[in-house]
Amino acid sequence: MASHQLHLSLITPEAKIFESDVDFVALPAHDGEIGVMFNRAPLVCQLGAGLLKARMGSTEQTWFVDAGFVQVLDNRVVVLTQKAIKPEQLDREEATRQLEETRQLPTNTDEQARKRARIQASARAKIHAAGAS
Repeated sequence: MASHQLHLSLITPEAKIFESDVDFVALPAHDGEIGVMFNRAPLVCQLGAGLLKARMGSTEQTWFVDAGFVQVLDNRVVVLTQKAIKPEQLDREEATRQLEETRQLPTNTDEQARKRARIQASARAKIHAAGAS
């Protein structure tokens, strides 16, 4: 690993999507965005839905991730997520349709309300990410 760089591994159940040394990583944590630079304190957190960005020099790689976990330890960032999709592969119209459909979901129990909120957050993040591509 080159000096002052992090090693990023982005892994889904199907494949290792990305593995390389990077200068900076921005992650969509469940409670807001987190930036990770060289020598960051150890961290384990739950991911939310949004854009994961990895910067290497003047280039940047971006993926839409939706839930999962991240571990930062000894300048290694390991991201485990169900899906990692390039923003240009997202279908904004499908995400908008998904958001509209969630408005019909019941919210009679706390569990139903949490499920609806999670699906709506994911759909909104997809819409935003599709617009960013």
